[in-house]
Amino acid sequence: MQLPFSLPILAIYLSSFIAPPAMPIQSQADEEAAVKRAIGQMFTGMRNGDSSMVKDVFTEEAVLQSIATDAAGKTKVRTTPIAAFVKAVGTPHTDVWDEQIIFDKISIDDQLAAVWTPYNFYLGNKFSHCGVNSFQLAKVNGKWKIVYLIDTRRKINCLTH
Repeated sequence: MQLPFSLPILAIYLSSFIAPPAMPIQSQADEEAAVKRAIGQMFTGMRNGDSSMVKDVFTEEAVLQSIATDAAGKTKVRTTPIAAFVKAVGTPHTDVWDEQIIFDKISIDDQLAAVWTPYNFYLGNKFSHCGVNSFQLAKVNGKWKIVYLIDTRRKINCLTH
């Protein structure tokens, strides 16, 4: 009996269902670098007191939240409007806002990135607090933008400072 196709063609066809193509490693590395640049721009803007630089990396609808324990020991979640944060960055202040981060985990799928960054925050040279930032970014019109940022804040169990 004569087959209407050759066995090598059938093998190639069937293997395409077994092993879907993976994202090229270079592409993933490029996207991670772009995500790091967007987050880095926010912190550079904070250090420089440059509200435009900070505003540029957020979507207009971005949400900023912080989790901290109040004086009574209760956990509180505080939401800060993006406009208030941008204004605070651009309002002259005596001490430099220096948040030193470590890129711990970066996960990317298509137009979504999730980033985990432990940090120490300094006012000038004085340690203020520490915690972890959790960023959610979206790739909008070819640029990574912060959509959601939540952080923890504490003064103990910090990275070495």
